[in-house]
Amino acid sequence: MRICVFCGASPGNEARYVDAARGLGQGLAAQGIGVVYGGGRVGLMGALADATLAAGGEVIGVIPQGLVDRELAHPGLSELRIVDTLHERKAEMADLADAFIALPGGLGTLEELSEVVSWAQLELHSKPIGLLDVGDYWSLLLAWLDMAVAEGFVAPAHRRLVIRSDSLAGLLDAFQRWRPPPGRWDVGP
Repeated sequence: MRICVFCGASPGNEARYVDAARGLGQGLAAQGIGVVYGGGRVGLMGALADATLAAGGEVIGVIPQGLVDRELAHPGLSELRIVDTLHERKAEMADLADAFIALPGGLGTLEELSEVVSWAQLELHSKPIGLLDVGDYWSLLLAWLDMAVAEGFVAPAHRRLVIRSDSLAGLLDAFQRWRPPPGRWDVGP
């Protein structure tokens, strides 16, 4: 099994974010679960990869050539796949993964997360999607999703596409019980 992890190329302003990335990498490696991620050596991405590798886990990075040219690729991964575009990167990561976890991050993390949730809503995949919620980092996004349901833009069944937990154990337990909701065209907003 492999889990795609979306996370920041920055470390954030608090040590707890780096600690969470390291803990996630160690926890996945301990469970024999491989990591697929954006291939970077910096920020939470680098912390995740380094901790997973140090714990004996598999790490596959997928990175566009433009970021390799800027020397941002992690040099010590189990495997590094180089693609031409960010679009190819996301598709490749999704193909390699059995589930998704988002750690805290910025606009790129949000965009990657949003895309896999949209793909699930359109029934392009039926893989579980989780938020590892470090210090309620994702609370405003979840509040927005709840508002989108209340305002009729997201079907209540599709709100369930995003699973939240403050622990890896909680996410893995929810992933085991995961059953995708009906597709977008099977339910109204």
